[in-house]
Amino acid sequence: MHMDLPKRKKNRLENYDYSTNGVCFVTICTHNRKKLFCDIVPSENGIVGAIHESPEIRLNTNGVIADNYIKKLAVRFGVMVEKYVIMPNHIHLLIAIRDDERAIHESPLRKRSTLSIVIGYLKMNVSRDIHNNGYAGAVFQRSYHDHVVRNEKDYQEIWEYIENNPRKWALDKYYEG
Repeated sequence: MHMDLPKRKKNRLENYDYSTNGVCFVTICTHNRKKLFCDIVPSENGIVGAIHESPEIRLNTNGVIADNYIKKLAVRFGVMVEKYVIMPNHIHLLIAIRDDERAIHESPLRKRSTLSIVIGYLKMNVSRDIHNNGYAGAVFQRSYHDHVVRNEKDYQEIWEYIENNPRKWALDKYYEG
């Protein structure tokens, strides 16, 4: 019996070499969108909607683990994490790949792109440490979403999106539950 299975949507920009210099916006989600990394709490005065008021991100142990590994990416792979935010059930990163030769040659998996190697390292190590702390479930979804930054306007919009994501979380009922 032949079943027509749904085809996975390609999440890579066609004909783009992800190991070349450039900037990518990456989103990594937890498995089943489980809230594993932090709590988002309103600012001291309880107002979240005002432009100058941002909610506080309170990282838990898992969030601190993720934060520590994100901070290691620049030294280990020659990439620059220009902006990031750790949310309760996902992580956004704006990653500039500047030293692609070093990143590719340090890895035994030379056929994989620099971006794939970086994200694989991050997911593998964060998952391992969270499991070592007693968590038994899957930590991350199987893949990740990336977007190649095409120009300065695109870069600025993504920067603002990352900056405003905690505020959106605090205001948006979609994230509750």
